Amino acid sequence: MTKPEMKEQTYKVTFGDRVQADLHVTERGEGQPFLLLHGGAGPISVTRFADLFAKRHPARVITPTHPGFALTPRPDGLKDVKGLAQLYAAFLDQLNANDVTVVGNSIGGWIACELALLTPPQVRRVVLVDAGGIEVPNHPVTDISKLSPDQLMGLSYHNPKPFLINPATLTDVQKAAIGSNRAALSVYAGPLGIDPTLAARLPKIAVPALVLWGDSDRIVDQEYSRAFASAIPGAKFLILKDTGHVPQIETPGLLIETLWNFAREGT
Repeated sequence: MTKPEMKEQTYKVTFGDRVQADLHVTERGEGQPFLLLHGGAGPISVTRFADLFAKRHPARVITPTHPGFALTPRPDGLKDVKGLAQLYAAFLDQLNANDVTVVGNSIGGWIACELALLTPPQVRRVVLVDAGGIEVPNHPVTDISKLSPDQLMGLSYHNPKPFLINPATLTDVQKAAIGSNRAALSVYAGPLGIDPTLAARLPKIAVPALVLWGDSDRIVDQEYSRAFASAIPGAKFLILKDTGHVPQIETPGLLIETLWNFAREGT
């Protein structure tokens, strides 16, 4: 099976109160459209997954980089998750795609919720993968800003060993990209890492929703995931076995088939 062609493009997007942003987008494959919204680890956390997804299925896999991540520019007027959702709603107006499945991991899942609440006509379903954003009493989202790389890996994976990175092997550009990811995440997520109003607004999500969670996720635990699923009317809920916070890296095959089956339901 050949590697699908990859296309890169920077879109000029105007949204909100005339805020303009350069949105870097990578696309792979053709067919059923999937908008992949990455988490705090940046676009590199979905790169191999997107390649594999587009190879296995007739899927158009669209992977934008949230402005500010991976050394990309972030306009001053873009400073929270609601703004990112407005950006992606405006982006979908420019994109030639319908029947879009939005898939968000971690803060990407938070963005996916806010995007679904804007009810853009292109969005037909939403998948939240170990998402953040809501407040669940006694089950806080882990503050990763205070963690060392090893501590973060230990909480993020069922088995972190295959994914450990020696910081000494990172280039200066890679280190700078990691720094920009953390800085952008702190801007968008804010000091609390949640939106206290989000849980009360989730019942307004009107498209089919699937909530997926790794059984070994220690960034956001399973009680948090159940609160997320129960807040969205009719949402399906599934625990992924032997998986942590980033299924697209740790168990990509399982995640791909789950996404594909969900998107094809009723077609």
